[in-house]
Parts: sequence; structure tokens; C-alpha cells
Amino acid sequence: MFKKIFISLLIILVLSGGALAADIPKITIGWTPPDITGVFKTATDFFEASARQATENGIPVEIITRSPASHIEFASQIAIIEDFIQRKVDVIAISPIEVEVVKPALIKAIEAGIPVVVVNLLEPIEGVDVDCYIGFDNTIAGTVSAYAVIDYFGGPGILGEGEKIDISESTYLDLEFWQNLYTPEVIAGLQDLTLNGAIVEGIAGGFFSVARLRGFHSVIDQFPKIKFVTTLPADWNREKGIKVTEDILSANPQGTLDFIWAASNEMGLGAMLTSERMNRPEVKIFTNDGTPESVERIREGRLIAETWHGFPEWGWYGTKYAVMLALGLKDMVPQFFDIRPRIEWQGNADKFYPNPELEPIDWNAIKEAYQK
Repeated sequence: MFKKIFISLLIILVLSGGALAADIPKITIGWTPPDITGVFKTATDFFEASARQATENGIPVEIITRSPASHIEFASQIAIIEDFIQRKVDVIAISPIEVEVVKPALIKAIEAGIPVVVVNLLEPIEGVDVDCYIGFDNTIAGTVSAYAVIDYFGGPGILGEGEKIDISESTYLDLEFWQNLYTPEVIAGLQDLTLNGAIVEGIAGGFFSVARLRGFHSVIDQFPKIKFVTTLPADWNREKGIKVTEDILSANPQGTLDFIWAASNEMGLGAMLTSERMNRPEVKIFTNDGTPESVERIREGRLIAETWHGFPEWGWYGTKYAVMLALGLKDMVPQFFDIRPRIEWQGNADKFYPNPELEPIDWNAIKEAYQK
């Protein structure tokens, strides 16, 4: 009896190349977004969805999510990273509250042998050996938003009353699209475009806010008759966005303001709600990010357009690449995964929510690569 069992096991070993398939260890990913708003809840939902799918396919994954209560509690995110290090999580995934603030803590994590996945930016963090970036160039995101403003108020494109461009369902309204459309000749023909706008930025002087403002102005400043009545910070917060917009609209009565660009959709939704409450439909709201809530407001026509930042991609691929790093498959993980910021508008809203377009993850291929 025992001899037969031994022979059967021996045959299995021979057929499998001399060793039984390695067990997949449980993988714990510490995920820390910078706050608890809808923006980062969306990313968290997709981290967890990807983890569930991995677990269902034989790779047990746990996501531990911890975040500061607000986007200006810098010390809290540092403490969270340090706690993840003490817990010896397998991978840390982070959307930095501010890049310079978290650098020392990320360096500690790397020194402790914990791989790091950074989402929300592509710009490399100097002095930190990050394993994988999933995100977008924040300057490009602001640039794309500015083209949407010009389009709506008379330039060629897909918004507003200007020349309409035929596009297919698969067209990415990304930087390449807009730059090909807005040639020097087109820009020269729009030099009389006259508008008054206001900007609601994030944390004044912070990395993300500065980058998005830089991109936005790189386009808008080519049109000398577009003026800004003010630029005010709202710390990426909806309630502060409401208060800032109240101040802007009170200082600029009906007929004197054409648009507000808010550099995130929490602030943008605050601007939208305030402009509606104060009966200012002539002030058009543009923003950045992309959540189920903001895309629905675009469908309704309450937001004009928004630049997609790819929160589903952060979580979906964030879990995928964190798992691969935890399993020692770093050579198969791209260092940069570009979301390619692009415009959401009424004509393409269904491509983003409720079912964002995400590539399937081949978890079996990941298991096989680990077991080789």
C-alpha cells in the first residue's frame, strides 16, 4: 500500500520537473492614500477588487488601507508608513500626500526590504528607489484640462460652439490629440478669445498643485485675452472648495466670470454646487480626477469636462504589480505605467463608469512565473 503511494508521488515529482509546485504565500499590501474622499475611495475599491480576484485565482491577497483624515495631515501618512514597516507588510502602495514629506519614510521602507508602488504620479521621486509608478504626469494633466477650456469657448474640438472634430469611440482625448489639433496656426487664429476665469488649486506651493498649474498655464497663457481674477487654494477639499467658490462668485458678479477650473474634482464638485446654489449657470466648471460621482455630473451637464486620472487603474494594476513584486517577479513589473490623462465629457462618459475599461489580469500566468 505505502509502496504504491510512494511510487505515485515519485511519478508526480518526475512529471513536474522534480519538485512539487511551490505554494503561494499570503501577500499583505499596505495601501495609504492621502485622504478618505471619494477620489481615493474609488482607487481603494479597485485595489480590493483586484485583490479579491487574485485570491479567487489562488493567490491570497489582503489589502490594509489606512489614510490620514485630511489631505493636510502630513505627519499621519508618515506614521502610517512607519506602522506598515513595523507590521512587515509585503508591499507598500502609496499616493503621497506630498512628495517631499514622505520621502524619508519611503526610504526607510525600502531599506527594510519592502517594495514600494507609488500611484498618482509618473515623475520619479529623486533619491527614492521606487519599484513601480502607476499614474500620470501632473503637468500633462493640467495641460489637457486647459485645452478643454479653449475648446468649449470657441476652439476646435468636441465641446462648445467651435468647430467640431469627428472622432471615433476609441479616440483618446489625450495630450497628443490636443497638440495635433491646436497647431500654431489654430492658436494664432484664436488670439482674440476673451475670457475671465478663476482657478481653485490644491495645496498652495505643493508638488501636485504646482505641476497642474504649470501645465494649465502653459496652454492658457498663449491666449493673451484670457485673464484670471484669482487663484485660491482649497487643499483638495470639497468643503473648502465651496467656501473658496463663494468668495470668487461674490467678488465677481454676474456677467464678469466665464469659468472656474478646479485642479481636483472634490474642489470642482464644491465649485459646481456653489455656482448652482448662487444661481450662476454662466460660470462653467472644469476639473480633474474622475470618480463615479463626477462622471455622473458630466452626464447631467453640470460639469463641462474633466481630465481622467485613472483611479480604477491605480487599484487594479496596483494590486497586480504589488503581488508580482511580493513574489519576486520584479523583472516583469514596469517601472512606469502611464494612465495617459484624457478628457471625459458627455460623449464618452460611459467609457469610464460604471464599467471602466481595464485589461484582464492573468493571475495563472503570474502563479506559473512564481512557481518556475
